[in-house]
Amino acid sequence: MRLFLCEKPSQAKDIAKVLGANRRGDGCWVGSGVSVTWCIGHLLETAPPDAYDARYKRWVLADLPIIPAQWKMLVKPKTASQYKAVKRLLGEAAELVIATDADREGEMIARELVEHCRYRGPIQRLWLSALDDASIRKALAALKPGAATFSLYHSALGRSRADWLIGMNMSRLFTLLGRQAGYQGVLPVGRVQTPTLRLVVDRDRSIADFVPVPFWAIEVQLRSDDRVFSAQWRAPEDACDDQGRCLNQALAQQAAAAISAATTAHVSTVATERVREAAPLPFDLGTLQEVCSKKLGLGAQETLDIAQALYETHKVITYPRSDCGYLPLSQHAEAGSILAALGRADTSLAALQAHLEPQRRSRAWNDAKVSAHHGIIPTAAAIDPGRLPGKHKAVYTLIRARYLAQFLPNHEYDRTQADFDCAGQVLRAVGKQIVEPGWRRALPEALTPPKGREAPVAQVLPALSKGQACAVVGSTLKDLWTQPPKPFTEGDLIKAMKNVAKLVADPRLKQKLKDTTGIGTEATRAGIIQGLLDRGYLLKNGKALAATPAAFSLIDAVPRAIADPGTTAIWEQALDMVQSGEMSLEEFVAKQSTWMSKQVQRCAGLSLNISGPAVAGKAPWKKKRRKAPAGAPRKKAKG
Repeated sequence: MRLFLCEKPSQAKDIAKVLGANRRGDGCWVGSGVSVTWCIGHLLETAPPDAYDARYKRWVLADLPIIPAQWKMLVKPKTASQYKAVKRLLGEAAELVIATDADREGEMIARELVEHCRYRGPIQRLWLSALDDASIRKALAALKPGAATFSLYHSALGRSRADWLIGMNMSRLFTLLGRQAGYQGVLPVGRVQTPTLRLVVDRDRSIADFVPVPFWAIEVQLRSDDRVFSAQWRAPEDACDDQGRCLNQALAQQAAAAISAATTAHVSTVATERVREAAPLPFDLGTLQEVCSKKLGLGAQETLDIAQALYETHKVITYPRSDCGYLPLSQHAEAGSILAALGRADTSLAALQAHLEPQRRSRAWNDAKVSAHHGIIPTAAAIDPGRLPGKHKAVYTLIRARYLAQFLPNHEYDRTQADFDCAGQVLRAVGKQIVEPGWRRALPEALTPPKGREAPVAQVLPALSKGQACAVVGSTLKDLWTQPPKPFTEGDLIKAMKNVAKLVADPRLKQKLKDTTGIGTEATRAGIIQGLLDRGYLLKNGKALAATPAAFSLIDAVPRAIADPGTTAIWEQALDMVQSGEMSLEEFVAKQSTWMSKQVQRCAGLSLNISGPAVAGKAPWKKKRRKAPAGAPRKKAKG
């Protein structure tokens, strides 16, 4: 029997359909000489410390660092029944095809089972970037030998063990140091969650330390052909900061007086350029979370939960945990049927249908940029959004709009910039005239202002020519102040995690973080943020996130390397070496163990100054709470 091992039940169902495995078995789909089974994410987990030695059930400083000599894996209790099904099928299989996600984590999900169940037969690899029938058939015709992707497994295993070493050791260490300081909560530390927390702590400090600076601006109302429009005073460069704001009050007052006394302003230059904007890509999960936070006020985890429901329950969108906004060319042939289905399901799209061009191929269709998953788009199983719950409808409408935008023309407008001489002062007016609405016809989020605020409307300038005189209708001298950075929202924090490379100075590490899409993954970032909220490290004030006193204390206490996103880039470079064969898994883990031992030794004598309520899980040193160490640390170590 040939066995296909998939990552998720939905993925298995799609592949089974193409293979003709249509009969439902125990934890699998069955066909002629073929079975298709699935995991539910990881069916195995790295054993907690007490699985190696019972004494580790109690958290004691003298036991640190904990470094397993032989790593153990345990079956996850929640999915034990599916593990049994997979183990049975591996025992019956004459050949295995790994069909998990085409990435490092997907490789590990399959290979850890192969190793744990001691399967020794031949292995091939199905490498898929999309789950439409055409993509599956193409991949089935080009199976890779199992050895071609095995190094991905060791790379993922190295990452997992390094995360365990940090999570288990540093979480215990700082929890115990916190206990000595009178803090009775758990203080979890992790490779992703701790740099994420530092982002918020640093932002809050920059807000607290911000010193506002006054600056001055002059808005002038001009008239031409009975049309009034706005122009802004342009101060000399030597009187401005790097953002063009005038810092010289006396100069601004003199300019305001001169402009106020003038009756006309003469056009010195005028230029118009045609600007063409391509449609934004379909959503990846991070961008969806960012937009839903900004436009709908949804939290990152809430957005993910809604998207997952739209995918699994309502079946109206594709897989949502994607880090990619591009689409495979093989799916372009389905565009016509998807657009038709969307139109039939929602009559409000009737006006848009005349502008849609199913044959149009936007920049989104690019096989070279498709990763393990493609952009989040609607499926042909379309329904009237009105049948969805309110928040689900709003998220679905955004996803659908981004897809519709791919089949509409570019958004085009004429941008006119006119400079004026007014009593020796330079004024500038900018106008925008839309020529072709294009894809913006489809985007409600681009046209609807945030609740409670009016969206600024770009002005349209009258026809202007060089030397032309325009009447000065009025002017206003504005006393303004520079503003502090804004607090992070969940959407902003997701974006910062993705683009954390901007905060790293070393060009090699910066590039590595760009290549690895920052810290965390699309699938884990929302959970990391929610964990920081649940543990009392972060608070929400409306949309804004704020770090608690415990967060400031922890970030000040942990080794800088653990809170530095650049450390993730260094690890990724080493994991690349594992993947390429330049470094063995054993060497990587040994180096991580040595590094972790040094961090523990360096921090063990710290006197922690920590304050704030202990919102996190209870610390496991009291006998009546013996179950805490096995559960709480295991969950928190991944961050």
